[in-house]
Amino acid sequence: MAARVSSEVLQAFAALVQSGIEDERIDLLRAALTFARIESPQLDIEHYVHRVEELAQRVAAIIQDADDPADCIAALNRVLFQEEMFLGNAVNYYDPRNSFINDVMDRRLGIPITLSLLYMEVGRRAGFPLFGVGMPGHFLVKHYDVSGHTFLIDAFERGAVVTEEDCRRKVNNIYAGQITLQPHFLLTVTRRQMLTRMLNNLRTIYLSQRDFRRAVQVVDLILVIYPRSPEDVKQRAALRYNLGDNSGALADFEEYVKMAPDASDAEEVRQSALALRRQIAMMN
Repeated sequence: MAARVSSEVLQAFAALVQSGIEDERIDLLRAALTFARIESPQLDIEHYVHRVEELAQRVAAIIQDADDPADCIAALNRVLFQEEMFLGNAVNYYDPRNSFINDVMDRRLGIPITLSLLYMEVGRRAGFPLFGVGMPGHFLVKHYDVSGHTFLIDAFERGAVVTEEDCRRKVNNIYAGQITLQPHFLLTVTRRQMLTRMLNNLRTIYLSQRDFRRAVQVVDLILVIYPRSPEDVKQRAALRYNLGDNSGALADFEEYVKMAPDASDAEEVRQSALALRRQIAMMN
């Protein structure tokens, strides 16, 4: 099986996230469903979009006061967590299926960021705007009411409204006291940042499984969002080399040196590229 993402998936993903699109106009749901095609090439994206729209219609139908955030949150929680019974997958947290929104919807299981994405997209369609909050080790959603008051919601905990103190305890538990909550941990993130974090989660899982073929596909997608990321180019070079794609690895090593000529490892990478070029020449 080819190590590269199909050009069709790359083009479809690029059409949704390319730099010319204002971040707030990025279709987060379709972008997440598009990168899920690395696992499910024939995925019917519009089927899942329609399902999200149906969930939103059910939420909107039971909201009694659209200006009352507590009422909107209660409606979202009732549909998603009581009726549909979505759950945080604490048992098998690192299952890659937790990162694909179609699998999350089919299995009713997810991790904080994918459950947050679903919560945000259903909420938005029901007229309740929400934003992602990229706390270290966890992910939340935030709503601003008309007076500027904020509500922090934990979709992994069945839509519980949490306080800053709750977040402090969460960070302390996750990092065993090595990291303390900072104010910027609770700032909202962009849609591109959210998609990149989802892809980074997947990359980490695939690397831990030594599934380099899938890992390089994920890096391809990250580089669609941030094409000028030297570290991602360098990692793709190493992954391509491990997969026997010497010409692709050489191209990435050389690109890395061009992008980061003053990096501490630039000379080492330059020498690796030279050795690889000689190796390729001997094979021809």
